[in-house]
Amino acid sequence: MTFEKNEEKRRFHRIFYSAEAVLAGEGKLYFCKIVDLSLKGCLLDFGEPWSGSLEKPYTLTLKLSDEVSIVMDLEVVHAAGPQIGFKCLHIDIDSISSLRRLVELNLGDSELLERELAALSEFGG
Repeated sequence: MTFEKNEEKRRFHRIFYSAEAVLAGEGKLYFCKIVDLSLKGCLLDFGEPWSGSLEKPYTLTLKLSDEVSIVMDLEVVHAAGPQIGFKCLHIDIDSISSLRRLVELNLGDSELLERELAALSEFGG
């Protein structure tokens, strides 16, 4: 898998949000840092080259507070050393609400967020 930077093709703005998170899959927990996050996926840094499967689904848990977490089901879309890009396969309503608020706060533009949400529904979530 390769990492292709092409900002012109990007339909979802990434927010740069440095936080600790846990990725679960294959019966293991992988502790990581969020590099960036969007409504469509995330880029995670594991601090060392990725040792997990590139073909299996994973579940990311990002704890925003004691009461609020974002939980996303993901799949790998690209790998470059310790940084792995994931595509969101599923996110529950509470998590999407929290993620939406986080993105809105970071974008500072609710109209831009609405366009991204509309684009997300065009892609089937």
